[in-house]
Amino acid sequence: MKLSESKRENFYFYLFISPWLIGFLVFALYPILSSLYYSFTDYDIISKPTFIGLDNFRELFQDELFYKSIVVTLKYTFISVPLGLFLSLIFAMLINMKIPAQGFFRTAMYFPSMISGVSMSLLWFWIFNPEAGIFNYILSLFGVKGPAWFLDEKFAMWALIIMTFWGVGAGMIIFLAGLQGVPASLLEAARLDGASKWKTFWNVTFPMISPVFLFQLIMAVIESFQVFTQAYVMTQGGPNYSTRFYVFNVYVSAFKDFRLGYASAMAWLLLLAILIVTVIIMKSSNRFVYYEGGRD
Repeated sequence: MKLSESKRENFYFYLFISPWLIGFLVFALYPILSSLYYSFTDYDIISKPTFIGLDNFRELFQDELFYKSIVVTLKYTFISVPLGLFLSLIFAMLINMKIPAQGFFRTAMYFPSMISGVSMSLLWFWIFNPEAGIFNYILSLFGVKGPAWFLDEKFAMWALIIMTFWGVGAGMIIFLAGLQGVPASLLEAARLDGASKWKTFWNVTFPMISPVFLFQLIMAVIESFQVFTQAYVMTQGGPNYSTRFYVFNVYVSAFKDFRLGYASAMAWLLLLAILIVTVIIMKSSNRFVYYEGGRD
């Protein structure tokens, strides 16, 4: 039977997206639904899962390491996210100026963010080496004795926070795109009215790039909630669990303690936390985000 033109188009449409659809069902949707089921079970990977209801969640709220990992993650978020956004915006504004070799500086700033997480972690592990690291060597030139960064409970977290600034180039590029979208006529009008550079930025530039800022903020918070590679490669949770991030705690529970059900419960609480925080940011964005076309 000959298919009509519309049915033939539908057939080819589903045929061409079938590789992605199969991949999504097998490698994304099925694991997600499986983890939801496992969160209500006692499962050690080897044996069959045993349904235990909400016991995993009850145990979580009695686990000191669970609360410790939340505190560590929130501390990292509240420090690294604002500083990272600030540096990204500052560098974007500097590079947006008409300066010689502008293309070179853009590339140089963005290039470090292309390095993979493991490679970056190993590089910074050497930089923060207390005996032979270049960071402590630079401090010694100013008469300051550098700490044993990843071996010291007080400085391990700060080392990881400093390391995150290595990747501000990615955020810088997005801010740069937003800055280049600010109408030159508005900036010129502000100058003619005698507005200072700060007032021009705060009353003209920032409102115009505020949707970009909102996007950067949400993505930065979500990424900070999912820190794992640095903690795994460089500190293994750190001295006295000072860098035991939430996702690292999930990994330890699943693949070292072989408590996959318990880890799944933690993962779903993380998803819930990310959803709640994202909704709060979106709801509060009415105060600082300006949309040129207005809101519906």
